[in-house]
Amino acid sequence: MKKEKAVVVFSGGQDSTTCLFWAMERFSEVEAITFNYGQRHKLELDCAADIAKELGIKHHVLDMSLLNQLAPNALTRDDIAIEQKEGELPTTFVDGRNLLFLTFAAILAKQLGAMHIVTGVCETDFSGYPDCRDIFVKSLNVTLNLSMDYPFVIETPLMWLNKAETWELAETLDAFEFVREKTLTCYNGIISDGCGHCPACQLRKKGLDDYLAKRILELKR
Repeated sequence: MKKEKAVVVFSGGQDSTTCLFWAMERFSEVEAITFNYGQRHKLELDCAADIAKELGIKHHVLDMSLLNQLAPNALTRDDIAIEQKEGELPTTFVDGRNLLFLTFAAILAKQLGAMHIVTGVCETDFSGYPDCRDIFVKSLNVTLNLSMDYPFVIETPLMWLNKAETWELAETLDAFEFVREKTLTCYNGIISDGCGHCPACQLRKKGLDDYLAKRILELKR
């Protein structure tokens, strides 16, 4: 029987929406937290709010605009191109983002009496972001527990899945069409399949194509 509460770090994108459905299946109470850090597209915030409303999930939005002042990046600045040079982190990497997001999510979770914090970070398709690694999440989990003397559990259901497997998980959760049609992954702010050109869209499309190809093969058997 589902009894425990969970807080989902939620952007309205493919990964976090899949995680939201995952949490809804496992926990008796689920709330979502979204961060406004000055991202290029306000549509991301609107998309997250719309999804939470449709699914009947209580939705919290926190102002994290200070992050934009401290760590200029391509996700918040129109004058910074979205690119990745060899040997460097992508310009879409935001220093400290997951550290701060998970910390503030933990503070909220404690106030709500929730032990579980769900996040869609992934080491398989993580674009080299150091704060998406399993070792970082485990380290932060220990730190949060010690800092607030509270038994947090950071849940990472996508940690070892590639994008095709993430689509497959959405299918398993009866959320495939919802995730495909209503989420925003695109760096250019286009819902669903996106612009098709930015790195986020290309990664999403490759995963979708791989999963659909696998599904066709399985149907032929």
